[in-house]
Parts: sequence; structure tokens; C-alpha cells
Amino acid sequence: MNKSLLGGLIPGAVAVVCAALLLFWVGRGPDEQLQARVPGLDRPADVAQVLPTGPLIPTLQTYSGRAADLPGAWPRFRSQRFDGICDDGVPLARSWPPAGPKELWSIELGEGYAAAAVLSGRVYVMDYDRPAQADALRCFSLAGGKEIWRVSYPVVVKRNHGMSRTIPAVTEKYCVALGPKCHVVCVDSAGGEPLWPQVVDLVGQYGATVPLWYAGQCPLIENDLAILAPGGDALLIALRCETGELVWQSPNPRNWAMTHASIMPMEFAGRRMYVYFGKGGVAGISAEDGALLWDTTAWKIASATCPSPVILPEGKIFCSGGYNAGAVMLQLKQSGGKIVAEKLFRLKPKQFGSTQQTPIFYDGYLYGVREHDEQLVCLDLEGNQLWASGPQNKFGGGPYLVADGLIYVMDDAGVLTLAEATPSGYKQLTRARVLDGHDSWGPMAMAAGRLIVRNLTTMVCLDVAKK
Repeated sequence: MNKSLLGGLIPGAVAVVCAALLLFWVGRGPDEQLQARVPGLDRPADVAQVLPTGPLIPTLQTYSGRAADLPGAWPRFRSQRFDGICDDGVPLARSWPPAGPKELWSIELGEGYAAAAVLSGRVYVMDYDRPAQADALRCFSLAGGKEIWRVSYPVVVKRNHGMSRTIPAVTEKYCVALGPKCHVVCVDSAGGEPLWPQVVDLVGQYGATVPLWYAGQCPLIENDLAILAPGGDALLIALRCETGELVWQSPNPRNWAMTHASIMPMEFAGRRMYVYFGKGGVAGISAEDGALLWDTTAWKIASATCPSPVILPEGKIFCSGGYNAGAVMLQLKQSGGKIVAEKLFRLKPKQFGSTQQTPIFYDGYLYGVREHDEQLVCLDLEGNQLWASGPQNKFGGGPYLVADGLIYVMDDAGVLTLAEATPSGYKQLTRARVLDGHDSWGPMAMAAGRLIVRNLTTMVCLDVAKK
């Protein structure tokens, strides 16, 4: 072949091949779509991922950390009394240095919003170990943040607006944790030894459906029973902490699926019950035997149900949500020998609604960050606004808790604000950046004058005690 002709054909052929490859690459699109982490704009989890086959066996690793000799406890989601209030009697500082409260320790975690439970000088966190592709229930020292032990099991969880986002439930004997894909473990709370022979899979064993953006429900322990809400085959179940044995399961006549909300205990008409926001309504389940005592569709959210029920005096239940859901006040009553739930009033989203955090009932009033304008507000029990923090004080989707007459509230970017928890008006005392980065959404915990907060990848412990 003529050399000049060949020299002209080769560059042309290379150009054609390169153009074809470019068209294929552009048409194929990226392997993983990246989106800003903004509540309501994230995509649902790919719940159809391939999971490891066969039973999942939890394994224990131990480290050099030791439990701290410190008082105080925050043993579950929303503290000991399920109210988001710390009342351990430790006086707290009402002002901070310009740099903010002293940081006592910091640890790096897998991506997520899973927050701390605290008991007997130990800090418990449900984490995801991405390199090992394993859920990891981790235990740290409250004093210095050194890891004490870790219980893990293999599970594939993709990055999807965070991974783990639940809080363990802890007693002096047991620690129960729920992973992103609805796997449950129970271990000895001191040494971490697994107590169940294998992980309980709520999807495979009870017909649960993994919620959008993974599980957010926090377990409950009462009377040495782990109380969980799988939805599917049973709205709620009770498992014996010592063995994992099923003690009771409640019916699910409306076929409600699991949500991000957690179960809240309630006393009414001499009966103890568990109140739960299922995907489609609210139900009350007997704590004695799992019987369905009442249910209602007067409160439901079309999108993700994240805040949990707020139990109020005299049989009232405050329900709030995001995505323009607003809020509803329910009233339990006895009628014809049965318990019924009636709607007292509804608040429009501009009045109150909460995307992901659960409001706090303190000294007769409700406190929470409103979705509509991201302001901290105070409401009375008739739904009337007593005050708002103002447009210059916005907090996004950040968490809050109450302690020593003070309310601690975090914004998305890690700025912590301290204000008085009083119905007389918004009274800000101090403010400081305590976290770098974004998505500071994990619920806070407090014990022994130590405040534990986190952003997407870092957890820090702050000294907020009065000096």
C-alpha cells in the first residue's frame, strides 16, 4: 500500500475510534450521582443491593480503652425519659470563651448521622466500616474517646446521603443496635460479647422494608425485651434480650411499613403502650402482649416520616413532620371500652413542621426548629406560637436538647447556640462553631456535663459544665 495513503488512513481511523469512545463515555454517565446533602433533595437508598448469603454472625474485637469513672447517662434516643432532656443535676456554663466550649476528644466515624448513647462511662455508636463493608457497633470511653470494643458483621451499604443513622439502646446488661439495612444485634453492654447466635434480619425474618435513605429507627429496651417496629408481617415485635427469642408480635392490619420514627412509651388509662408512626398512620400497642389497642390515619406523611411522637400529659400526642406535612395534636379517649385517638387541631407548615428532629416538651411548652423558616420556636399546647428566634437565627435540620434550663441547638454547619429554655422569649446566651464541615444532624447526647455532637464524619465531646 502507498505509504502516503497509509499515513493518512491511520490518523483518520484513530480519530473515529476516539470519537466513538467519547460518545460512549458521555452517554454512559457517571457511576455515582452526586447531590448536595440537603433534607428532602437526597435520593432514596438502593435497597435492592446484594447482601451476604446465609446467617450473619457478629464478631467481637477489643481495644485498649476503658470505661470512665463518670456519672450521668443518656442511654437511648432522647435520653432516659424519652424526652430529649438531661436532668442529671450537673450545673452547666451559661457562657463560653470565644473559641467555644473545650473539646475533650474527637473520633472519626463512617459517613452518617448515627449518634451516641451513654451509660456507665461508656459511649455507644452504631457505625459503618466502609473498608470492611460491615456494620460496626462501637464502644468508646467517655473520658478520652478511646475505643473499648467493637462488634461487627458483614453487610453491603452504599454511600447514600450517609449510611448509619440510629442510636443504640443500653442498659446495665444489654446493648441493642439497629443497622442501616434493618439488621439487629444485642450484646453485653460492658464487654461487648454478642448474646444472640446470629444477627436478626428484620427484612428476611419479619418482612420489613428498608426505609428511604436507610433505617433511622432507634431500638427500645424495656423489661429486658428489645422492642422494634419492623412493619411488614408485624407492626411491632418484642425479642428477649438474653436469647433473641420472639416473645410477642403485634398485628399489622393496615400493612404499614417501617419509617424513620422511633417507638415511644406512654401510659394511658392505667395501661402502658408503645406509640409508633407507621407509614400510613399512628398506632398504640400494648406493652404487655403486643395487642393493637388503637390506630388512626389522622396523622401520616406522604414522604419520609422522621420525627417521633412527643408524649404529653393527659393523653395527648404531638405529631410533626417535614415535606410540608405540618403538625397534628392527637387526644386519646376511652369510648365504649376501647381507646380511640381524636384529632384536636392541625398546624399548617408555616405554623410548625419538622423535617427530621423531634420537638421537646419542657415545663409545659414545646420547643423545636420549624421547617418553614428554620427558626427555633416555642409553642403552647394549643399550638400557639409564643416566640421565634428570628430570621437572623436559623438552624436548618440540626438537633437540639434541653439541660439545666438551657436549650442547645445546632445548625447544619456545626455552629452550636445556647439559649434559655423559657416561654418568655428567645434569649440567646452564646454561640460558637464546634464542628467543621456540614450535615451536623446527628442527635446530641449529654452526660456528666459533657455534650457529644457529630457531623457527617466526626464525633466530638465538649465540656459544657459550669466551672
